[in-house]
Amino acid sequence: MQPRQKIATCYTVQVHVISRKALVDFWAVHPQARAPLAAWYRIVADVRFTDFASVRRTFNSADTVARDFVVFNANSFRIVTAIHYNRGKLYVRHVFTHSECDRWSTRLRKGLS
Repeated sequence: MQPRQKIATCYTVQVHVISRKALVDFWAVHPQARAPLAAWYRIVADVRFTDFASVRRTFNSADTVARDFVVFNANSFRIVTAIHYNRGKLYVRHVFTHSECDRWSTRLRKGLS
């Protein structure tokens, strides 16, 4: 009997978050956002999301918006991201208060954003 051949190697890498600067800029204006946004960043920088189901296992309140965005809740704030699962990249597109996010998503649904 011959030994099995190794067909492929599967690598799991951590998510590369682009860009933390959006979070820092937001908490400079909203200082109360610093702790929840920093906690969110620490978590996402240390996991590997392979699909939306893996996002929901880590953040059960995460939602998709317009098929292109994943929105995370961080206390009273929302982090709008685009996740490229195949590349292990998470792009921070917007950081909003809840009311700002509601206005943004309404505009997005109407095709205005």
